[in-house]
Amino acid sequence: MENLIKQYENLRKKMKAYQFANYLASWDASTEAPKGCFANRSIQMGVLSEEAYKLQTSEETSNIVDELFAKKEQLEPILKHEIEETKRSLDNMKKIPMNEYVEFMTILSDSQQIWAEAKKAADWSKFAPTLEKIVAYLKKYVQYLETDRLKGYDVLLNDFERDFLMEDCDLFFDALKRDLVPFVKKVLKKPLVYQNHFENATYPVEKQKQFIYYLQDVMGFDRNRGLMKESEHPFTSGFGSSDVRFTVHYYENNLTSAIFSAIHEMGHAIYEQQVDSALEQTNSGGGASMALHESQSRFYENIIGRSKEFWKVHFPKLKKTFPKQLKGITLNDFHQSINRGQASLIRIEADELTYAIHIMLRYDIEKALFNNEITVNDLPRVWNEKMKEYLDLDVPNDKEGVLQDVHWAFGGFGYFPSYALGSAYAAQMLATMKKDFPVFKSLKQGTTKAINSWFKERLHRYGATQHPKALFENVVKEKFQPQYYINYLIEKYSQIYNL
Repeated sequence: MENLIKQYENLRKKMKAYQFANYLASWDASTEAPKGCFANRSIQMGVLSEEAYKLQTSEETSNIVDELFAKKEQLEPILKHEIEETKRSLDNMKKIPMNEYVEFMTILSDSQQIWAEAKKAADWSKFAPTLEKIVAYLKKYVQYLETDRLKGYDVLLNDFERDFLMEDCDLFFDALKRDLVPFVKKVLKKPLVYQNHFENATYPVEKQKQFIYYLQDVMGFDRNRGLMKESEHPFTSGFGSSDVRFTVHYYENNLTSAIFSAIHEMGHAIYEQQVDSALEQTNSGGGASMALHESQSRFYENIIGRSKEFWKVHFPKLKKTFPKQLKGITLNDFHQSINRGQASLIRIEADELTYAIHIMLRYDIEKALFNNEITVNDLPRVWNEKMKEYLDLDVPNDKEGVLQDVHWAFGGFGYFPSYALGSAYAAQMLATMKKDFPVFKSLKQGTTKAINSWFKERLHRYGATQHPKALFENVVKEKFQPQYYINYLIEKYSQIYNL
């Protein structure tokens, strides 16, 4: 057994090396790669993908993993779970023809750059041909991986959040539509009155960066094991707890965009940095699922980052950074601005209350696309119709509509529901956390240290050593209950809007 484990560890080391190369290439493509490099780059990525595929599906790999799987009850728990997940992943990989997989990875090597150019030009036609190729592959991928339990779009949902399928999504979103949407409509009809001239002021990018570096220290982001850069769409990327990176996009006429996207991404980053370093060389490091990851980013961004208690401590620093723009603005003015409920076009700019509606829109569209009810060419029209139906908004251009998100460019169909589920997870986690210590009072110390420590003990340190549902239930000590999320939002916004 010891020799078999050693053989597996050697194979895993090679697999992780290919993953590392792909990680660095993807990071570079989204941050600072020159525009002219992508044609040649796709050739190199094709070679890397082919070699990684061969290693993963080789007879040697299959034999070692199969033999360990047959003896899994003799393995210690972390390795047992990893072998179970590795076998599931490799069995799925072997169902996909190598030439199709390599072709798909080659498409993805420059698809994000094509999307970014299309978004800047607000021109769907520049991206549509690439997206058609991505969707065509994913439809074949679905067919290869379908089982008696997983059908159609369920295959993609299961890739991002294990065992949270269309049936579960429908129940979750139906609860939101029934219990939350009427309240949202009530809030949207009532205006908030506060000094708002600062919302349209100009905020130099360099000054914004200074404040976000300050927030890195507030949130405990370790710059020795991470860094921040700029990209068209903010994201977090990492390779183990020792290399965690995130990006921000700055707008000179929108101060809070960069602030809250940075807090959001640092929620992801702190999760990664607090995974037990002993898992670094295994396949069980990193976050366990997209919804668990989003629970962290949404917790820090909204529950903490939009709280009055947080800004009581840090608003003076913000005013000192932008004294002219924030002159005469009170803490209450700022707090009401960052929590104002309003119908908006852009998901990442949406307030906490209406955010789930943006996710429902995307879920409906993706489900229809993979149920063959609509085609890629229909997406702009359907998007605009849904935006009108859900939020009564007219979409002026593709940049503010169907092209606003990067997810489809990297093949992330099935990803979006995890955002709403993550928000709901976060609210239930807050209820549990409050039983252990005064969460908001702890912010008086000027950092999120107490919150970070609680999450590290309950969730972060375990990485992906257990199934997501088990990890979530370990945090909250009960099953998932969407009513926590609904109650949290109604309570918070009733107070803000004096309802």
